[in-house]
Formats: sequence, structure tokens, C-alpha cells
Amino acid sequence: MAMLLKHVRASSSLLKQHVTRAHLLSRPFTTTEGHRPSIVHKRSLDILHDPWFNKGTAFSMTERDRLDLRGLLPPNVMSPDLQIERFMVDLKRLEVQARDGPSDPNALAKWRILNRLHDRNETMYYKVLIAKIEEYAPIVYTPTVGLVCQNYSGLFRRPRGMYFSAEDRGEMMSMVYNWPAEQVDMIVVTDGSRILGLGDLGVQGIGIAIGKLDLYVAAAGINPQRVLPVMIDVGTNNEKLLEDPLYLGLQQHRLDGDDYLAVVDEFMEAVFTRWPNVIVQFEDFQSKWAFKLLQRYRSTYRMFNDDVQGTAGVAIAGLLGAVRAQGRPMIDFPKQKIVVAGAGSAGIGVLNAARKTMARMLGNNEVAFESAKSQFWVVDAKGLISEGRENIDPDALPFARNLKEMDRQGLREGASLVEVVKQVKPDVLLGLSAVGGLFSNEVLEALKGSTSTRPAIFAMSNPTKNAECTPEEAFSILGDNIIFASGSPFSNVDLGNGHIGHCNQGNNMYLFPGIGLGTLLSGARIISDGMLQAASERLATYMSEEEVLKGVIFPSTSRIRDITEKVAAAVIKEALEEDLAEGYHGMDARELKKLSEDEIAEYVKNNMWNPEYPTLVYKKE
Repeated sequence: MAMLLKHVRASSSLLKQHVTRAHLLSRPFTTTEGHRPSIVHKRSLDILHDPWFNKGTAFSMTERDRLDLRGLLPPNVMSPDLQIERFMVDLKRLEVQARDGPSDPNALAKWRILNRLHDRNETMYYKVLIAKIEEYAPIVYTPTVGLVCQNYSGLFRRPRGMYFSAEDRGEMMSMVYNWPAEQVDMIVVTDGSRILGLGDLGVQGIGIAIGKLDLYVAAAGINPQRVLPVMIDVGTNNEKLLEDPLYLGLQQHRLDGDDYLAVVDEFMEAVFTRWPNVIVQFEDFQSKWAFKLLQRYRSTYRMFNDDVQGTAGVAIAGLLGAVRAQGRPMIDFPKQKIVVAGAGSAGIGVLNAARKTMARMLGNNEVAFESAKSQFWVVDAKGLISEGRENIDPDALPFARNLKEMDRQGLREGASLVEVVKQVKPDVLLGLSAVGGLFSNEVLEALKGSTSTRPAIFAMSNPTKNAECTPEEAFSILGDNIIFASGSPFSNVDLGNGHIGHCNQGNNMYLFPGIGLGTLLSGARIISDGMLQAASERLATYMSEEEVLKGVIFPSTSRIRDITEKVAAAVIKEALEEDLAEGYHGMDARELKKLSEDEIAEYVKNNMWNPEYPTLVYKKE
């Protein structure tokens, strides 16, 4: 009897553990996911004018009665699917009408229409964005977002996000409480100093933070009520904006030095004081500050810089994919000869990440790390960077070529890109220069001498006009036996005879949503190099062997939710292995460690927000 009782208690204990774990895995991620009713304190037209709760024609008749909406909407109740269909019909009809004239491209017209939907119905907006992510990601993000930022002062209608300016010094700690959300999970912040490849756009750069967070919602399922776009306005050095009476930002030259740092320091302290678990992604800061701010904050706050670390991560995934596309194992990556055009924050970020990846494959020690740098040749606006250059950028110094070695290769300090490609015969030509057309016909012709069986060209600069070359140019000169990737979207190239030249978009969108989501759900104290590396390697292995041998090294953006789930799971797993995870929302680190790989994947999937209309219940305040 005692043995039986002991067995029953043990079984009961196991059952309790199983139920508890199942409960934790399925626990709703947020308070207004659509899984349970939402309490609202408004009715009638106030509800219809609130984009958080407005459902438009999808309000049921019982909700219309409950919320005093009967008669304020057409009588036909439409399903969300029908709403999307109706919106798409209207969108196609309105695209031309939405233009301001010949100078307003079709993409900007689409952005205007989507933005209007965003202003009146958040749920519907994200439903459309997720359903048509392949079509609309280039509208809300690169390349169209660059055009939006350039014209933002004229496009500004409804405030979205927060603005912290140099004039707010000493007030930021109180200012953060002006934002209505009690919890913020994700902030994207910019100072507008280097928007894509378009330069200093000042306060108008807020558009990039808004667009980026739209993708966090659509791709990673971050709750849109818990995201915050931020502009740190420290002035602008763009003379055109300084003289424009319609410019919305501070019309003064940019702060620099300690004055600049004081503003950013105060901002970081303020947001992490109010929201201690928030993740801050730095976006489009000029190279001068990108690395300094990253090093200043990364060991103290949950933050990362997408231009430095995200771009590097996607490039690493692409470089590893290119090795696979050559029919070789990824472990052969340290044998690749790589010519890099561009030594700004993105270029140096990729170089550092690639060097670390090679070093890890070679034994992960100091000798391996030192050896790995010999695989890179870096060319900037002044030509090949060598140890003989005066006033060399400290960040580029580790990759400066040895003068004696250069003599043996027939190269010199400041050698042109064409000379370098001819002499090095690289496996990979990687562009992060923001100089459109830099990979000229002469450069591409020189790449014909590559010792690789299948050379790779990465024209990664954004937006489209800044791409180092187009896929048509690359395939027409080098033929079909190459790998091509770009930062902005291009169409595949028809090479005739049934052959397709695949254009792979190496978009940061493949990584930053998963990095953010994985960090959030693991509760990692910081975002480590290991977590970023895990994200890159998971993306690199996402494509099947059959796909990479066809030259497809990045997946279609239509699969972005699935990609993000896989990347986030890899980030969580690495955070656990490094003992950085502290858990999130009832799932503490001990429970996380008990989860199997499949259970981690399920945990991620269950905690991604989906745009479903919640049932609304009115309650008087």
C-alpha cells in the first residue's frame, strides 16, 4: 500500500510538472493578443478613431450594440480576409491617385496608402503586411523607406514615436513617462546621421526607426503596443535642411564629442530606468559613433547595432552559404580570399565578424585569430589599406596589409579595386561602400580571373541606387556560374535556355527580428557575440543543399516568420549555454533550461504576436 501511494505521488508530481511546462509554453505573451477580451474605456466614434481598437467593418453586431456603434458603420459585417481583399482592390486603384505628381514614385504612393491604414487600424495594417510581406517589406523598409526619410517633413501627419533632442538635456528621465505604454519590449533609435546610404537626414531619420519596428512586429511577432521608435536629435550638418523653413528638427549643427555622448548617455539611462528589460537597437548612426556607442553600452545594456552587427551577421550567413554553393563544407570558410570594398561601420563590422568566424573554425585561439586576418583585402575611397597609410582609422588597422607581403603580390598602398581584384583573384567580392556602380565592368572583368570555381559577388549597399552593381551586370559579364547577393531587392535574371541567375537579397530583416525576439524571450542580460554568431549560422543552414547548389543562399522573405522562429530559437539556446538567460514572463531560466529543442521552438512560436481582433468590452473609468 505504501509503495502504491508512493507511486501515485510520483506520478502526480510528474503530471504536475508536465502540466506546468505545457502551461508555460502556451501562456499568452501579451495582454491584448486577441485570445481574450480587452477592456476599453471608450465607445462610439472614439473607438472608430482609435487605431489600436478600431476594427472597421469587422465589428460584430453584438459589439456594435455594446459599444454604441450601430448606425455608425455600414450594416454588412466583413471578415478580416474580406477586409484585406477589399483593401488590396482599393490599393491597386488608388496607387496612381495617391501620387503628388511625376516626381512621386509608385512605391511612395503605396507607402502613403499603407500609412493611412496604419493610422486608422493597426491590426488590419499588420494583417496586410504579414500576408503580403514579400511585396510590402520593400515599401515599409529598404529601399522605399529611404525615400520616405528624405521627404519626411512633408509626409509628417500623425506623431509616431518619441523625439529626444539636445534641448531636452536634464529632462529625459521625466520625458520617458510621457510615453503611454507601461511596458516597452523593443526600441529602435537613430540620430539620423547616416540614413541608409543617403547621408545626414537629421530628424527625418525617424522614418527608418518606424519602418524597422514594423518589421519587428510582422516578422518577429513583437506586440506593436510595446515598440517605440526614437529619434535623438542633436542637430544636422545637412546645409539644405538647416536652411529649410519647413524642416521639423533642430536647425543647428550637430553636437560632437562629450556634448554628444552626454545626450545619448542620458537617453539610455532614462529608457532603461523606466523599462529595465527593454532591448535597444541602434540604427543608422554615422561610422564615427557607431562603434564607440556599441562598445560603450553593449556590456551594460541589452542593446545592439544593426548596421554593425546585423549587417555583419547576414553577410556571414551569405558567405557561409556561398561556400556551401561551391559544393564545399562550411568549415572551409577560412580558406576563402575576400576583397571588401568599404571600410565604414558596416564594412568593419563584417570584417570583424568574418574574422571571428574563421578563427573559431581554426581552433578559436589567438594564433587562429591572427591568422584569419590574412584572408581579407580592404579597399576604401583611397584604395587598398596597408600599414603604410598615414592616419589610418583605428578600426581598420587590424586589416591593413603588410607592405612586404603586398610587394610580393604586386600591390601597393592605395591600389585601386581593379588592381586588387586582378592580383588577389578572390573567392568573394564584397561591397559595403554605399557607392553605386563601384563594381564597374572593368572590376567584374577582373573577377573572371578568380581562382574559385564559383566566385561570389555581394553588392550589399542600400538603397538600390547605391548597390555596387546590378545582377544583370554581374551575370552578363561573368556568366551563370556565380553567386550574387545584394542588400536591396532585385529581380532574378533570365539567362536563356531555361537558366536563371538568382539574385539573393542579403537583407538584415533575416536576422534582426530573430535576434530581438530571442533576446526578449530568453531574458538575456546582454546580447553576446555568441548569440549573434548562433543567429548567423542558423540562417546559413536554413536553405537546403539542393537550393544552395542552384545559387540560392538566402530564402524568400515570404518565409520570414518561419526564419525568425528558427533564428530566435538559436539565440535562446546560445543564451542558455552562455548562462546569460534570466527568463521572461513566468518562464524563468531554470524552466527554460529544461526545454528540449522542439519545446524551445514551440515556446518561440506560441509567444509571437498575431494580428487578431480582440473581443472588446466597455467599462466605464
